[in-house]
Parts: sequence; C-alpha cells; structure tokens
Amino acid sequence: MDRFTAFRVFRQVAELGSFAAAGRKLGLSPPAVSKNIAELEAHLGVRLIHRTTRRMALTEEGKTYLTHVTRGLDAFIEAEASLSPAQAGPVGTLRVSAPMTVSLIHLSQAVPGFLASHPDLTLELHLDDRRVDIIREGFDLAIRGYSSLEDSSLVARRLAVMPHVLCAAPSYFEAHGKPQSPSDLEALDHIRFPYGGNADVWEFKKNGVIERIKVKARYSVSSSLAIRDALRAGLGISLIPLPYVESDLEEGTLEAVLNDWKTGDVTHYAVYPTRQHLAPKIQVFLDFLVRQFQHGIGG
Repeated sequence: MDRFTAFRVFRQVAELGSFAAAGRKLGLSPPAVSKNIAELEAHLGVRLIHRTTRRMALTEEGKTYLTHVTRGLDAFIEAEASLSPAQAGPVGTLRVSAPMTVSLIHLSQAVPGFLASHPDLTLELHLDDRRVDIIREGFDLAIRGYSSLEDSSLVARRLAVMPHVLCAAPSYFEAHGKPQSPSDLEALDHIRFPYGGNADVWEFKKNGVIERIKVKARYSVSSSLAIRDALRAGLGISLIPLPYVESDLEEGTLEAVLNDWKTGDVTHYAVYPTRQHLAPKIQVFLDFLVRQFQHGIGG
C-alpha cells in the first residue's frame, strides 16, 4: 500500500462524500479508490467509513483520523512550498474556531474577499462560543475573548478591546426601577451569557471601590444577539458588548445605567499553537483578522 496515496484518497472521499467523485478528482478508477480505503482500514485495524450502495458516512474513528490526515497532508504541502519562493504562499486547509456573534458582525462579510485573494487556501470557519481545545480538536487558530489573559502554552495576538455596557429596555426600568448602584442589581432579572469572564459575576469599579454582583439568570443564552433580543423585549438587564447595542442606545430602544461605574472590558485575541515558523496560511489569516478588528471594533 502506498500510504501517501491512501491518505489522499481517504481525505478526498471524506471531503467530497463520494468514492466516484474522489476518483475523478485524483484520476483514479472507482476500484482503485475502494482498494486504497480497504487497505488503509486493514492497516489501521478499524473501519473508517460506513458505506452502503446508496450512501457513505465517516465512523467516529474516521472523523478523528481525518483531522490528523488533513493536518499531515497540509503540513507536507506547506513544507514543499517553503522550498520554492515562487510557491511560498498560503495553501491547504485552515481550521478556525471563532465566536458566533463576533464572526457574523465583523468577519463573515469579509471572508469571501479574503479567500478570493488566496485561491489555494481552504477555510473551515467553525462558529461556536464554546472555548475549544485547539490542539485536541485540530484547529489552527481560535478567536477568544478574555477579561484577563489566562496562562497558556498558546501564542496570543491581541486584536481589539470590546467595552461592555449594562442596559435594559426603558419599559423594564419603568416596571422594576432603575439601579442606582451595583447592589441594586441583585433585585433585578439578569440575562446571562454563559461564556467568558462576565458569565457568573459582573464586576464594577469606581474610585478604587470594586463591587461584584453574582449573576442570577432568569434567562441564559449563548448568543449576544439573542441577549439583545431579550433586552429589547424587556425581559431583564444584562452586561453586553457595546458594539452590539450601540444603535439601540442611540435610538432609545435600550438604556444604559451605572455609566459612572467601569465594567470589565473583554479583549479579543487570536490564539494558536506555539510554532517557531508560522505557516503562511496562519500568517495571512492573522493579518486579515487584525485589519477587520481594527476597522470593526477599534483597538
């Protein structure tokens, strides 16, 4: 068995979802594709693909193996490209994890232009506010928000600071009263974002005084846009990134309170595994992120 060919065949079958399509792309006959997959499974001692006459699907082992095969093949392509200055541009598949709302507002519209500028690059952008394990889950890079940067073996590049604001609908304040101090928040209905540094405690600072309010959520939801909808509907009060509600505050749909208290800002970083020589595909995406965040959020 030519293992390199088998890796390429397996990757194409998995990505295209078809033995025939993989064969056409690689210039192999259907029997040759099937033979490579069968020999690879025999070599590994596991089934990688469930297949019937009508459909195919990766097994759990196949999904795990695909992650490693993809990274290995991309590393091989990058290694060859690095030896030729004329071909040293970004190539291969770039797997990125990013928060849902940040990506939809600041990145998604710009991604087509980024890919048009780098035709040999494939981007897998996974939108998930969950804090992924970059190494274990096979990501090249992740965007994360921190109230304070945690100790980590990962490299972190600062993108932008996102200020937060405490707000609710005017109708909510009319019904429940407007807080005059952080301690007044304990009697109000909180809307909670479950990820990040403000998930369980809201911190306020003024004149050297720090007050921390435990979040008692009537509604917890993993989307800042969903929190904004709940705020507009008068469901409660929340600490939310200012860019997401700036127009609401200007129009009076929402009203900010305790403005004389400083809340915990969140700084967004691009984080990636420590590498002595950064792959071109990661470098160009980092440069893209810096431009987008500077234009969209400010530094």
